[in-house]
Amino acid sequence: MLKFRTVHGGLRLLGIRRTSTAPAASPNVRRLEYKPIKKVMVANRGEIAIRVFRACTELGIRTVAIYSEQDTGQMHRQKADEAYLIGRGLAPVQAYLHIPDIIKVAKENNVDAVHPGYGFLSERADFAQACQDAGVRFIGPSPEVVRKMGDKVEARAIAIAAGVPVVPGTDAPITSLHEAHEFSNTYGFPIIFKAAYGGGGRGMRVVHSYEELEENYTRAYSEALAAFGNGALFVEKFIEKPRHIEVQILGDQYGNILHLYERDCSIQRRHQKVVEIAPAAHLDPQLRTRLTSDSVKLAKQVGYENAGTVEFLVDRHGKHYFIEVNSRLQVEHTVTEEITDVDLVHAQIHVAEGRSLPDLGLRQENIRINGCAIQCRVTTEDPARSFQPDTGRIEVFRSGEGMGIRLDNASAFQGAVISPHYDSLLVKVIAHGKDHPTAATKMSRALAEFRVRGVKTNIAFLQNVLNNQQFLAGTVDTQFIDENPELFQLRPAQNRAQKLLHYLGHVMVNGPTTPIPVKASPSPTDPVVPAVPIGPPPAGFRDILLREGPEGFARAVRNHPGLLLMDTTFRDAHQSLLATRVRTHDLKKIAPYVAHNFSKLFSMENWGGATFDVAMRFLYECPWRRLQELRELIPNIPFQMLLRGANAVGYTNYPDNVVFKFCEVAKENGMDVFRVFDSLNYLPNMLLGMEAAGSAGGVVEAAISYTGDVADPSRTKYSLQYYMGLAEELVRAGTHILCIKPSMGALVACTRGTPLDTEVPMERVFDYSEYWEGARGLYAAFDCTATMKSGNSDVYENEIPGGQYTNLHFQAHSMGLGSKFKEVKKAYVEANQMLGDLIKVTPSSKIVGDLAQFMVQNGLSRAEAEAQAEELSFPRSVVEFLQGYIGVPHGGFPEPFRSKVLKDLPRVEGRPGASLPPLDLQALEKELVDRHGEEVTPEDVLSAAMYPDVFAHFKDFTATFGPLDSLNTRLFLQGPKIAEEFEVELERGKTLHIKALAVSDLNRAGQRQVFFELNGQLRSILVKDTQAMKEMHFHPKALKDVKGQIGAPMPGKVIDIKVVAGAKVAKGQPLCVLSAMKMETVVTSPMEGTVRKVHVTKDMTLEGDDLILEIE
Repeated sequence: MLKFRTVHGGLRLLGIRRTSTAPAASPNVRRLEYKPIKKVMVANRGEIAIRVFRACTELGIRTVAIYSEQDTGQMHRQKADEAYLIGRGLAPVQAYLHIPDIIKVAKENNVDAVHPGYGFLSERADFAQACQDAGVRFIGPSPEVVRKMGDKVEARAIAIAAGVPVVPGTDAPITSLHEAHEFSNTYGFPIIFKAAYGGGGRGMRVVHSYEELEENYTRAYSEALAAFGNGALFVEKFIEKPRHIEVQILGDQYGNILHLYERDCSIQRRHQKVVEIAPAAHLDPQLRTRLTSDSVKLAKQVGYENAGTVEFLVDRHGKHYFIEVNSRLQVEHTVTEEITDVDLVHAQIHVAEGRSLPDLGLRQENIRINGCAIQCRVTTEDPARSFQPDTGRIEVFRSGEGMGIRLDNASAFQGAVISPHYDSLLVKVIAHGKDHPTAATKMSRALAEFRVRGVKTNIAFLQNVLNNQQFLAGTVDTQFIDENPELFQLRPAQNRAQKLLHYLGHVMVNGPTTPIPVKASPSPTDPVVPAVPIGPPPAGFRDILLREGPEGFARAVRNHPGLLLMDTTFRDAHQSLLATRVRTHDLKKIAPYVAHNFSKLFSMENWGGATFDVAMRFLYECPWRRLQELRELIPNIPFQMLLRGANAVGYTNYPDNVVFKFCEVAKENGMDVFRVFDSLNYLPNMLLGMEAAGSAGGVVEAAISYTGDVADPSRTKYSLQYYMGLAEELVRAGTHILCIKPSMGALVACTRGTPLDTEVPMERVFDYSEYWEGARGLYAAFDCTATMKSGNSDVYENEIPGGQYTNLHFQAHSMGLGSKFKEVKKAYVEANQMLGDLIKVTPSSKIVGDLAQFMVQNGLSRAEAEAQAEELSFPRSVVEFLQGYIGVPHGGFPEPFRSKVLKDLPRVEGRPGASLPPLDLQALEKELVDRHGEEVTPEDVLSAAMYPDVFAHFKDFTATFGPLDSLNTRLFLQGPKIAEEFEVELERGKTLHIKALAVSDLNRAGQRQVFFELNGQLRSILVKDTQAMKEMHFHPKALKDVKGQIGAPMPGKVIDIKVVAGAKVAKGQPLCVLSAMKMETVVTSPMEGTVRKVHVTKDMTLEGDDLILEIE
């Protein structure tokens, strides 16, 4: 009894109740005995063997595999119910061509039928006959049909007899080079040699001239002989730039023949198919009818049964030519299965059992095309080296899957060994969609998901094919690859493991890559992460925000009876205590605990402010990735960021469109609350930031920056009335919230049991604090207590903000001013007055701090600095502030100091961003792609817009050293110890096992060789010893008594050189730019003259007074 279901307008066999008698056949067909197959052997290997095994298992048929001595570890023998060795002592390929051994295994193990797969013996008539003689069914055409179709010359004659057009060619295999000459004389070039007894591109050579004839004839003959055991060739006229179209046919033993439409196999390399598509795009319906009709006509001409393929060339005028019949299942049969919903292997087996096509529900009128399917052959070949096959052990394998994706593979798994003995096919990827563009999109996505390490693959090449506009338009021909050289512009592999070894080796040799003020090692003990319950965290205030929007959220906050808390541990706390150095690695560890235990929080401030640039500048991690990862771990608590008004997360103003886009992308990545402030309380800047945050859909939380003492009647500049008036302006501007920040633990304790109870369990706060106490030990070198052993009440006198106080102390130590910090604090007061008594919050506090350190570094008092203002090279931040780049301070700019410093430099009037032209973000994205040669995200574009130099260094650094955020903090800061073993998780399920083995002595090039064991394999890298190389070279110092010698005003790195030797310079003209600890200084010329010699190069690190250049 047969059971059917309707699928896409056709019928598909679901199952058969197996009986020993034949079912009732149609009256117009002859009755044959139905013999069920109980055991099938596949005379093949790899993915096609597994494909057939799967079909047999679905039909309840037992399976048998054969394998060579070289294939003992291959997956196909493990997928079968039984597996037997063949060809003992034979060469790898010859084992699968040894018919006596294969027949012997079949007979000894009661095999009912043999499926030949494709390649090897699949088109050998003698093998089909041997099976028949042994009483074993051959799942394919009869031996006679295999013989006729396998002989390309005879197949050509049959096509002519059937009235099918053919390409001009020889009627029989040629036996000499002379015959090839005669054919060329008759039909002209180009011509093509083809193996008479096989296909797959082997024994095939195109010849364009007499000079190429002999060599190509010899090579084609040799290839055909090696591949098929017979070197016979025939020659045809070569059709230039045709489409290669093939038609899938299926016949039974009752004379029924049908087609399953066509496949376009035009994308070829060396006549071997690379990408196959079904149906052929933009194929004229009348041409499709001619192709399918001719295919069925040809099959009936020879009494074809089982599955086969009729192949054609279609020229540019739509004329088709028969080229050959493949009397077997094709590699690309999968795309036909996807668009017709017909399982070809099931059909092959049922036909071999004696079933008729109508019995199987396979009638021509029921076969319909459903969408489009594309197959890509992922091979272990290197496209950068002319597709040279690669061999070795697959160290990592991850496939692309999902809706519309099918994978047929055998050797694609971690640990598989790719040998040089067989075909380089690794996995067939099949994408099915409603049309050609949809299928292409799915395929592109699937290929992008693949990760194969240990052997080279052609995936990057396939991705280029899928992204090619000609391919997407469906207008390819057989010359597509040859005519599109850009397909070989391949993206390099990530190679993360080796890059990480380079970083670890660099740290082992040269010490930390981020500046460290004191020699303090990270704690050897990792912080204890409190237990977190399984399952999603409880609902929080973010659920209200997502459901009701910012206004509803603000309303819920106002209506909440208790006190709501904002946790600043993830940003402000480590900015104040640990120089903003806490890494995402340690934030992620505690994040799930926060989500589960502090769901009642109003918000978590975990992003923005100094964390943005420090992440890239010193931690070498992407701030956007931090936001994304924390958002995933903490989905229930609103996230809050510090937005510096029109400064966004930078230290200067940006074009308005950059600020708006920044807020938009931040919101898309999970940011909720934007705490907007301006360091000068400059209202136009604040309103711009508030508008940008609000238009992005965020909660606007306006904050007023405070300085001075409102209780002191002598301090009249920043009075209580000033702050009250500012608050009223912000409320009128539409802010949702105003804020204040006391201590979390204190508030939890003092409100417990009161109407203002925070509902935060005190014991959970204790566990939270314990984690951070342990984590703090990892950052011992940055801890404020490393350089500042106690608090100091003089902050009330010098008005240094708390967050800046610790950073300034750390910065002073890094610049060699640690012993002069008392002078720095005094200079801070003077610098503040020189600049007009500013509100001091980043970036204005940084400007004051930069000026204070500059004064101490150069031994300047306020009076001296003001008197020499026209000649001094002030820090860039000071100059840009005076130009008006961050806004207008309350009370205006200090004069005449401003005019002396700026001289003829341009000045900004009003809100800086208002006069800046919009930044072309698309052009910036293109520039980034051109520079970094990889896909650039909208987040990357904004990072580059905010910090172009920092972002460029970050990208270059991580391109060299890989994903450093995968290292734990101890390894990141000080590297491993010799003989230390550790694991690095690149991503979930991908872990590197590393052991540091040794560091060699210094070689003559100033390098040391560092040895590791990576996943059990020895790796070594060469690392430059920067200290040793520096000791080999002594940089000259500028002599203060020699006029014209320009020295570095501070330690730092040269980031730009503005002049060259021989250039004429004017007094005050910029010479070079130095950077140290986020402070940039433009060194200007103190005199007119000509540059005699430049002593520095870009990226050179200088000490104070190191000679920069000489002027005469």
